[in-house]
Amino acid sequence: MNPVVDILSLDHEGHGVARIDSKVTFVDGALAGERAEISIYRKHAKYNSANAVAILKASAQRTEPKCTYFGRCGGCSMQHLEPSAQVAAKQRVLEENLARIGKVRPDIILAALHGPSWHYRTRARLSARWVDKKGGGLVGFREKRSSFIADMTSCEVLTADVSALIQPLRELIGQLSNADRIPQIEIAVGEAITVLVFRLLEPWSEADTPIVQAFAERHGIQIWEQRKGPETARPFWPVVAPELSYSLPEFGLVMPFRPTEFTQVNTGINRALVSRAMRLLAPRAGERIADLFCGLGNFTLPIARRGASVIGIEGSEELVARARDNALRNGLGNAQFEVDNLFEMSPEKFAALGPFDKLLIDPPRSGAIEVVKALPDAGGPHRLVYVSCDPATLARDAEVLVHVKGYTLKAAGVANMFPHTAHVESIALFER
Repeated sequence: MNPVVDILSLDHEGHGVARIDSKVTFVDGALAGERAEISIYRKHAKYNSANAVAILKASAQRTEPKCTYFGRCGGCSMQHLEPSAQVAAKQRVLEENLARIGKVRPDIILAALHGPSWHYRTRARLSARWVDKKGGGLVGFREKRSSFIADMTSCEVLTADVSALIQPLRELIGQLSNADRIPQIEIAVGEAITVLVFRLLEPWSEADTPIVQAFAERHGIQIWEQRKGPETARPFWPVVAPELSYSLPEFGLVMPFRPTEFTQVNTGINRALVSRAMRLLAPRAGERIADLFCGLGNFTLPIARRGASVIGIEGSEELVARARDNALRNGLGNAQFEVDNLFEMSPEKFAALGPFDKLLIDPPRSGAIEVVKALPDAGGPHRLVYVSCDPATLARDAEVLVHVKGYTLKAAGVANMFPHTAHVESIALFER
């Protein structure tokens, strides 16, 4: 007989948290305050993993998932939770990580940045596979806790035009000679064009070429092929097309990019996040500012537009080249860029960069621990804005900034970059 439990809270992945004989049990599909019948699918030494079989008492925040494939597709985990409650849950995750890991509390909790909950996603890597038992190709996200691809024909978080391409893509794959040699299709939606990058383990044949070309023309997209690493991606059809780009209208910036280069998946939230970062950092003419993990200049160029002298540092030579080109194309001569491995930062290397008035850090999920440890114990940047995609590493780095380097955590808040997922994007302001 399946156990019945009371759900006490949500964890950082959006699972319900219950206790069975004092043992923590994480319940997929259950919300805080609910009573649920559950099925345990994995027992660990210290916790259980379970699925909700039936909700016996529902939360007032429960809502009907919009997507037909929710529960099977692994792309979303929180569609059953009302969107504003999702944002509140993410804010709690941020605050709890700061308190528990960083032993810090912000003076001010910033209002959450949020926007449309559906059809927001402009970047994605879709898996592809030829499956005889399914009668053809599958294109989509992977199933929960599985390497199998969800049998889906639409997606409520991808942009509407990309969602409408899933079924035609399945049909296209079935017509190609290398149908079983296309493991992935990367999606990049720009303001003037949508690009699909096909990862090819075996090139298209001569007979495939007109089929792929006709598909691109019929759907008004550009198709690229990628035979090895991201650097091998190149346009297939049409060879000449409008360039991919996104804009930051508040700063009068247009940011071109290649489909394999990193950009944020949610254009609207990215604009709001950049705007907030600039208000918190408050760059001014005469200041010297560093933007670390700068990518293609998403924050660097707005800093330069505000009149400060800024140096962007990034480990990827390709992204630094893109950032330099973007600065040139936007007429910004007060932004410079350097390639360096910021995971090997040291006090000596940081000092060699020269004095900075302010600092912006936007690291990957692993955080920026070597950077924060390299900051001088006194002097140095008096204001630091930290943009994070992992509240745990932000909290770890905040402990060093506050308890070792003498900064105060003035403000922190979340940006709902990935609605319906447990991903927590956040921003924090430190001052000394």
